[in-house]
Amino acid sequence: MRLISILDSARIRCNAPAASKKRVLEVLSELLIEATDNPVTPHAVFDCLVNRERLGSTALGFGVALPHGRMAKISEPVGAFLSVEQGVDFDSPDGGRVDLVFGLLVPEDSTEEHLQILSELASLFDQDDLRASLRASDSPAAVFELLRTQE
Repeated sequence: MRLISILDSARIRCNAPAASKKRVLEVLSELLIEATDNPVTPHAVFDCLVNRERLGSTALGFGVALPHGRMAKISEPVGAFLSVEQGVDFDSPDGGRVDLVFGLLVPEDSTEEHLQILSELASLFDQDDLRASLRASDSPAAVFELLRTQE
């Protein structure tokens, strides 16, 4: 699967002024339903993401987190990207603050696809130069292009 196929520049925000993990998840919840025809509310997405975070942090380290969840009303995978103006505490395994967040929702019965996408995202965000470029980007179009050219 091409990760860029689940992302749209309308679901990208740069330098968001979110000051907490909760606020990051709220903004991400709104982004995940932006420019889609999925019949879910930001509140339902937020609850899904929070419930997943309760199982353990989705932070990878190096300032990256991949909040994700499965929802019955989602018909196909959808992603959103958020860079945070000041990093937030995300219970990261390296103790660092998170400032790059890629959110993912998949259909409830898409277990294998869900794991495949998460694996691809983890590999993508493991690249030092990509993380630096994303942090320096200040427009959704620039972020979209960076992610598109990395695949």
